[in-house]
Amino acid sequence: MAEKANKKPALRLGVFVVLLGLIGLAVALAFVHNKTWAIPPEAKAIKNPLTPSDANTTAAKQLYSDQCANCHGDSGKGDGSDAMMYDPAPSDLTDAAKMSKVTDGEIYYQISEGRKPMPSFKKKLTEEQRWQLVMLVRSFAGQPAPPPPTKQPDVPGGKQPEAPGKPK
Repeated sequence: MAEKANKKPALRLGVFVVLLGLIGLAVALAFVHNKTWAIPPEAKAIKNPLTPSDANTTAAKQLYSDQCANCHGDSGKGDGSDAMMYDPAPSDLTDAAKMSKVTDGEIYYQISEGRKPMPSFKKKLTEEQRWQLVMLVRSFAGQPAPPPPTKQPDVPGGKQPEAPGKPK
């Protein structure tokens, strides 16, 4: 009987250590999944080269329906049919407060580069298609793009930086 008494504290300690490890793993995963986007300053400063038009809107709606709506939802609320499968959840593109703080260049960068679980669309969509999506995404929140950062990166010749993924 003395052996059984000695095994109980050891078993409890083992269970405690395993639970502590699982809690630590959960905290670490939560930290990793909730990282903010690391967007280069030069990408934030890029302005959308397209102007709003019926053709751009029509093209963007079709692209969004084909590529984005399953996760972000038909109206951009992050409530698409596949949204529950992902952690972090797809962004709510109708959140006016959040969208008013994001430049067109940031949205373009996020679409182009992706970040798990969102795929990169740099090779799947043309630059024009990605910019069309920026206009459509912007319309979900009814917010105009905020001005790009005031300090422009030092670029020889004063040219605007190229869009990420654009061949040089």
